[in-house]
Formats: sequence, C-alpha cells, structure tokens
Amino acid sequence: DVSAALFGEGGVAEGLSPGKIVIDMSSISPVETKQFAQKINALGCQYLDAPVSGGEVGAKAASLTIMVGGSEDAFNKVKPLFELMGKNITLVGGNGDGQTCKVANQIIVALNIEAVGEALLFASKMGADPAKVRQALMGGFASSRILEVHGERMIKRTFNPGFRIELHQKDLSLALSAARQAGLSLPNTATAQELFNACAAQGGKGWDHSALVRALELLAKHEIGAGSAPSAK
Repeated sequence: DVSAALFGEGGVAEGLSPGKIVIDMSSISPVETKQFAQKINALGCQYLDAPVSGGEVGAKAASLTIMVGGSEDAFNKVKPLFELMGKNITLVGGNGDGQTCKVANQIIVALNIEAVGEALLFASKMGADPAKVRQALMGGFASSRILEVHGERMIKRTFNPGFRIELHQKDLSLALSAARQAGLSLPNTATAQELFNACAAQGGKGWDHSALVRALELLAKHEIGAGSAPSAK
C-alpha cells in the first residue's frame, strides 16, 4: 500500500528532509497521487509520480516508457536515473498526470487486445486461417504491436503471463473509478473489464492479459484455430 509506505509508521515521510525528491513508480489512482504530492510538498520536498509501461521485457532491457507527473525542476534533477531504466521518458504535466497517462495507456492496451481478439475470432469462425489473416493485417492500417505480440499469443495459445489479468483489472478499476468521479462514461473500458472478470472467474487471474480472448471464445462457443465454421446451406 503506497499510503502506508509513504506515511505509515517508519514510512518514507519520517525520513525526509527539506529539498528531497520522492519518486513513486507504482500504478495508483491519479486522485490519490495528488493527495500524496500535497502532503510531501508540505514537508518542503517534491513528489514525482512516474509509472511505467513496457513490462518485464522493457524492464530487463532498460527500455521502459516512463510517464512522469510533477515539477520540471524535480524532473530534470532525476532524469538521469530514469534514463537508466527507460528510453521514452516524458514529463506529462503536474502531479497525478503521470498516473493519468498510465491509466490511459492501459485503456488503449485493453481495448486493442479486445479488438484483436474479436477480429481473429471472427476470422476463425468464418473459416479463415487466423494466422494468415493476422499476417495479412500486419501489412495494413490495422497493424499494431498488440496484433503482433498478443495476436500471436492468441493463435499459439501461449498465455503464460507477461502482464497478468489481475493487474490489468486493477488498472481498469482505477480508470472506471476516476471516470465516475469525473462524470465520464467509458463504456468500452467497462466491457473490457467484464471480459477480464469472466477470465478471472475461470481461474485466470494469473493468465497473460492476451487471454481476454478466452472470454470471447466462451461467448462464441468457438476457439481460435479450432477449425472452420460450418458453411450455411
């Protein structure tokens, strides 16, 4: 719990002296982040929210995308540290904006996974070879990193976790909660969350998030690559 780590007994705040910079690289609520920043600023220190994207592969390769919220002064002071971990490092705006950017990233990823899953499931159900359909789409306007990586996982049924469904559920919960507070409707995000929930109900919290397609397959009563759909007579 970030709040306890920062402000609980023996937490970060107890050891801070004026002028220090606190960097929070977890993925949490933008609203809570702004509250934490206010408390840290009141101690004469600065706070940066700096969630990342790129997963385990990006972390090992030091190629993470880092989305930072906070003051430009604090950002410039610690940017050399970020450069040890990532390649695409952006000061998005003030405190909370880094977390907002991360939540937006997770919305896009979830909806792209859903779109790729639906497209490949459609192709398979119609009797086409989903692998060849994916190959063709990779050369067109529908090409994406999600189609490349997650589409292959869907076809090969390799759902060992790179990014677990339960973690994506948490991120979409942040999105939907913040949207409610802002009076904003995110209907497609809500649908993606329900599909993740369906996977979790099947014991899939630990599956890779590309396994969202399993919920779609359950609805269709068809598994990608399971053979051609029968022809209409």
